[in-house]
Amino acid sequence: MSEPDRTDEAARMDRVDVHPDVHRATEADEEQILRELYGEPDDDGVFRAAASGTAAQILAEARKTLGVSGRPNVMTRDYASRHGSEFLRAPWCDMAVTYWARRSGNAKAVLPGGDRAYTIWHAQDFQKIDRWSTGTTANVDRARAGDIVFFDWGNSNSVGAIDHVGVAEVVLGGGRLQTIEGNTGDAVKRRVRASSAIAGYGRPAYGGTSDWMETMVNKLPTLRNGSTGEHVQSLQGLLQARSHPEVDIDGTFDATTESAVRAVQRWGGVDDDGIVGPDTWPVLLRVHK
Repeated sequence: MSEPDRTDEAARMDRVDVHPDVHRATEADEEQILRELYGEPDDDGVFRAAASGTAAQILAEARKTLGVSGRPNVMTRDYASRHGSEFLRAPWCDMAVTYWARRSGNAKAVLPGGDRAYTIWHAQDFQKIDRWSTGTTANVDRARAGDIVFFDWGNSNSVGAIDHVGVAEVVLGGGRLQTIEGNTGDAVKRRVRASSAIAGYGRPAYGGTSDWMETMVNKLPTLRNGSTGEHVQSLQGLLQARSHPEVDIDGTFDATTESAVRAVQRWGGVDDDGIVGPDTWPVLLRVHK
């Protein structure tokens, strides 16, 4: 990114994290959830113990900074070292995400537009590469650990209204996530957030098996009642494996196949429209479930 753009970014930093302190905790049962996930907090009130099942490198880096507070700090200094001293004491939620991404070797995936301090531009970067999901309850339930989550304390899904950003650590269900965020109460903390406060999230193209699988899924055709051929046979085999022995593997997408698809969609938490596309193939292949 050119230096004039960085100057423009610095000029916009008064629009990041301007929410009043009362909005920093958005869920009344946040402390109860965090205690269940991580046990008792340390003496400084920070929940630090790592949860199992979330191995993303960026989360490992984020956990290392839990409890960092004030400004300047290691994250604002890192950003300012590349982009200017005006960032040393600026709102730093996205500088934290940038720091975690770079330290974990995930800069290309997490920062598709380059380093970011201004949250709106970061969200727009994910939109431009078609890796953005709006913050509906259904979409939030399909989030993954390592997704970059953007918030609007005005409770809209408007990218232009984004206030704040963090990284998803645990998908709690019911439209809620547990996150790690910088500059929340001027510190790095674990938080619990609901879809009402989530404007949306970006899905970084992390390397590894899960993203290879996602690429494969995106190449599969969309199937519906009336479709025929080898892909329908594969679908029917997957349906049988999901406890639907009534489905024949004959390569014809008939009413029985559609009924089984709808049942699997309901089980997987996606729209039960009977159409097998990008949302349903992952359920059948257990990419998300």
